[in-house]
Amino acid sequence: DRKSMCSCVRSSRALSPVLIPRLLLPQSGYRAAGRGLWTSTQCLATNGDSQLLPLPSQARVVICGGGVVGTSVAYHLAKLGWQDIVLLEQGRLGAGTTRLCAGIVSVAKPISIECRMANYSSSLYQQLEEETGVKTGYVKTGSLCLAQNQDRFISLKRLASRLKVMGISCNIIKPKEVAKLHPLVNIHDLVGALHLPADAVVSPPDVNHALAVAAAGQGVQILERTTVQQVLVEKGQVMSVQTDRGSIECEYFVNCAGQWAYELGQASEMKVSVPLHGCEHFYLLTKPLPEALPPNTPVVMDMDGRIYARQWQGGLLSGGFEKNPKPIFTEGRNQLEIQNMQEDWDHFEPILSALLRRMPNLESAEILQLVNCPESFTPDMRCLMGEIPGVSGYYVLAGMNSSGLAFAGGAGKYLAEWMTYGYPTANVWPLDIKRFGNLQSSRTFLRHRVMEVMPLLYELKVPRWDFQTGRQLRTSPLYDRLDTQGARWMEKHGFERPKYFVPPGKDLLSLDQSKTFYKPDWFDIVGAEVKCCKEAVCVIDMSSFTKFELTSTGDQALELLQHLCANDLDVPVGHIVHTGMLNQKGGYENDCSVVRISKNSFFIISPTDQQVHCWSWIKKHMPNDPHLHLEDVSWKYTALNLIGPRAMDVLAELSYVSMTPEHFPSMFCKEMSVGYANGIRVMSMTHTGEPGFMLYIPIEYALHVYNEVMSVGQKYGIRNAGYYALRSLRIEKFFAFWGQDLDAFTTPLECGREFRVKFDKDTDFIGREALLQQRHDGVFRRFVMLVLDDHDTELDLWPWWGEPIYCNGLLSGTTTSSAYSYTLERHVCLGFVSPPPGPEGLPTPITPDFINRGDYEVDIAGQRYPAKAKLYPFSSLFTQQKRRKEDIELSNLQGK
Repeated sequence: DRKSMCSCVRSSRALSPVLIPRLLLPQSGYRAAGRGLWTSTQCLATNGDSQLLPLPSQARVVICGGGVVGTSVAYHLAKLGWQDIVLLEQGRLGAGTTRLCAGIVSVAKPISIECRMANYSSSLYQQLEEETGVKTGYVKTGSLCLAQNQDRFISLKRLASRLKVMGISCNIIKPKEVAKLHPLVNIHDLVGALHLPADAVVSPPDVNHALAVAAAGQGVQILERTTVQQVLVEKGQVMSVQTDRGSIECEYFVNCAGQWAYELGQASEMKVSVPLHGCEHFYLLTKPLPEALPPNTPVVMDMDGRIYARQWQGGLLSGGFEKNPKPIFTEGRNQLEIQNMQEDWDHFEPILSALLRRMPNLESAEILQLVNCPESFTPDMRCLMGEIPGVSGYYVLAGMNSSGLAFAGGAGKYLAEWMTYGYPTANVWPLDIKRFGNLQSSRTFLRHRVMEVMPLLYELKVPRWDFQTGRQLRTSPLYDRLDTQGARWMEKHGFERPKYFVPPGKDLLSLDQSKTFYKPDWFDIVGAEVKCCKEAVCVIDMSSFTKFELTSTGDQALELLQHLCANDLDVPVGHIVHTGMLNQKGGYENDCSVVRISKNSFFIISPTDQQVHCWSWIKKHMPNDPHLHLEDVSWKYTALNLIGPRAMDVLAELSYVSMTPEHFPSMFCKEMSVGYANGIRVMSMTHTGEPGFMLYIPIEYALHVYNEVMSVGQKYGIRNAGYYALRSLRIEKFFAFWGQDLDAFTTPLECGREFRVKFDKDTDFIGREALLQQRHDGVFRRFVMLVLDDHDTELDLWPWWGEPIYCNGLLSGTTTSSAYSYTLERHVCLGFVSPPPGPEGLPTPITPDFINRGDYEVDIAGQRYPAKAKLYPFSSLFTQQKRRKEDIELSNLQGK
């Protein structure tokens, strides 16, 4: 007998096992009778047939994993015209996580690229039935994201603004409207909700089946009961795949192994890092309710209650993301197919209690089963996509963070485009596997991090929140010294970086726990650091920057950089060049500073999270020349940024050398002594536009140089500063930041950096043709600086990033960075704007007149604030009484 939900909450006892319900098995019954749906017997080997059909000896691409992700990749590659595709599944198709997926397809995702993927997936699943004749169980139900407090409501309003930019229908609604849309929802504690009418539910195994049918119809060979053992790599290129039934020679391999993607990467002779880890995930199934819920009942996501619920066969399917998740699969060989794991009612009890609070009428509902299935999670809650660094032809698509069904269609499309064209049609850097390195592959790190990540899926994430686990992995030699002086830390690519420094007497605990979309508690602290940078001197530890040295015996290093970089690197020794490394479309693959240390030696400085990506990009284009050498020296140097008008006085005292602009011109590097330490690379740049210097210090001298700088600097009012001050300074100076403002789809012409492109030199560099074409055709979007008017810093919501920009009442772009400018006493947003299409719907080239004459507004959580747009930074100070503006030319410096 089945117990009611209420009695389960009281007893928390496990129920007797039952068969997995019909939703979780292919409703089309293709295991028994559906083989006729496949276009030919050569395309699929099932069950006992696998020994009858020989393993092909070669293929163009081999895909490992027959779940919804792997079949999506196969489907989209075939759509793009690929031939000789083989998909291998160690068990049966869809018998992994796909089989137990909850079947919800929602666009309510944290970042824009994920929203786009989910939106595409929903459209794809809707059309698959017509394309294949296989029913996918697609029902457009819509969904309701509930808010129990104002902060959650604000986050939903921000999401709604972002979705509207993408053309996705959504509405902010009142609690009474929630009750009209869903008869079971208790609305007494709600402040509002977000309604997404186009969200849907599907039958995951049937979607999997439909994708496989469509792929096989275009010639994809699908073999079940075939286990990939390892991928063989020679000279950095995929050569073949070894299975338990033999080997397949191939050019490309795609790891879509889901739960087993990590182990598969580690199993190869050349180990591949796929940082993900499994956790148990629970959801509940009920019998049909006395008043059966109609199929189009909206999905409910009560993130404050940590639960979701959808209609299922007249009853309910409900799960959640508990605060104390249970990691799994940490040792030994995993099972071939995912089975329903052991019920744990005690563990599920908080989720069940939250469900009953949200839907009290379920107290008498009969429970059919508690499903326990594995889900794989990544260190930052974003999936893993792209080509593995250092192994040409090895691609990964895994780590879906419990959104595999929602992401599979769009992610498969983008990966197929990536493999076909060299880059997908959207900016997927937030998902690129090269954002991680081997340092994030520790099993201990992954186990601890995913225990934090899984609850965070529904946790309220205010701007600039930080992970608490996996910290102090990479630290500067100055970490302890700075920590004792009140440093509050953030983490980037595993490296600890100071956000700001809490003065003595401040309540450290309240600062650490402050969470808000409004004015933050650190406002005055960062303001004091900015003031010191402007009037005296500050020191910022920027050791996390990526640092490479490229050397050669002849001109090989210069020739390589001239090919990779848009700017001219053939400069005198000691000169610093800011440059982009562009792709064939002219977009930024990297934004860096390059110092010519000697005739054949270059020092390359890139953003922190570029360490793997930049290394991979350079190595990909390096000739196989023993006289050319690239070395990652990030760990060899501590970097100190001395910012402020008194920086030259501090260094002059420590080096007994004049540091004035006449003796040490801007954008110049000298190797000199500072204090007792010799061999310090001192550079006259700060990445903020303020006067000052960067010191690259051999790591053994770091503490000595820092102590000397702080000691001598006392008379000049020196103090520590952090990255929040740096951010404010660089944004008010209109400096773009790679990975946030600049990406692979942004060209120098679109962000006002045409002066950093060597058009006048007869040197072929990657992206040159695309930039020449763009210069001829015109630029259709432009990077602008927006200063908010009529925005109360004390009372109004702050802009953070991703806010829609309106020009003359029409949507024209989005913000990419924002910060409060303590100099201008206003909020400053950076972002891209485009003019409206022409008469025939064609893009219109953008002009300075369009930018200067437009009436701009920035949408912050649904409320629009007027803004002034500029192509150059504002130089004058703003006050409430007097607002004087004048343009100045953009400095030759840039932000990192």
